[in-house]
Amino acid sequence: MFERFTKEARAVVEGAYAYAEEGGSQSVDAEHLLLALLDREGGRGSSALSALGLARPHEREEVRRALREARRRAGLTRAEADALAGLGIDVSEIVARVEEAHGVGAMSGDRRATGLRGRVRRRPAFSRGAKGVLERALRVALARRDRCVGDEHLLLALTVLPGVAGEVLADSGVTFAELSRVCPPARSVEA
Repeated sequence: MFERFTKEARAVVEGAYAYAEEGGSQSVDAEHLLLALLDREGGRGSSALSALGLARPHEREEVRRALREARRRAGLTRAEADALAGLGIDVSEIVARVEEAHGVGAMSGDRRATGLRGRVRRRPAFSRGAKGVLERALRVALARRDRCVGDEHLLLALTVLPGVAGEVLADSGVTFAELSRVCPPARSVEA
């Protein structure tokens, strides 16, 4: 599948691996892909983010902060947390109690490499959500009749799939419709 990815898109995937490994995560998640996209400069995805108001470091840091907060909530979106609140379950209270007993970030699912003496640490696998982003990026590229999957397709895919990454992007004004407006299909750019 990665043979159709541009070098920019491959760099995003490698960056996502780096974020997952750095955090001690067992898997590469959609949020890791978004973090890697925020780091990139010069690609079509980065240009689109800049055009939609995520050009300055402090603006991108707000997105990173929102992703960290969601990770602390075990990856629950605000809609999921609100649904649980409707059932009388206060996610904030649960997070506070778990972190009081086990430390900040205990619900994030990250596992540090400590205590793995004698074991070979494998590269994190793609989570179901990250696989969905990669598959959707390919479908977006095909629907737009683009020849390759670029970082902009990864970004577009993140906006249409449910989850924390899409929610955080939407909160920042980055939606599929807005991205499509500022980032036309590559084939029309090449012409």
